[in-house]
Amino acid sequence: QVQLVESGGGSVQAGGSLRLSCAVSGYPFSCYSMGWFRQAPGKEREGVASIDSDGRTSYADSVKGRFTISNVNAKSTLILQMNSLKPEDTAMYYCAASGVSCNVYKTGRYGMVYWGIGTLVTISS
Repeated sequence: QVQLVESGGGSVQAGGSLRLSCAVSGYPFSCYSMGWFRQAPGKEREGVASIDSDGRTSYADSVKGRFTISNVNAKSTLILQMNSLKPEDTAMYYCAASGVSCNVYKTGRYGMVYWGIGTLVTISS
């Protein structure tokens, strides 16, 4: 059974940093994309950053240059280092992972199917 468990959220002042972790267990796929999403109150969920099994990363424009996504121990731990935090970064942050075969992965036509329950990040001005 695939499980994703986030940790590291909290409250910090603007300009500060937080490091989010996502512990991934039971994940059987060798080709994958994993990422962080966030949802602020009253807003739709948005993608923040992702990394795939080829090591490619992508970031939302709003976090480029401030956030860094990485994998520790291959796919077992997903990290989001967040620096220079802004009040608009306040949201519930979710870890997510794909669940497709390598053949489907190569098409790029897939979405995230495994999700954590989230960790709250609050940035005060």
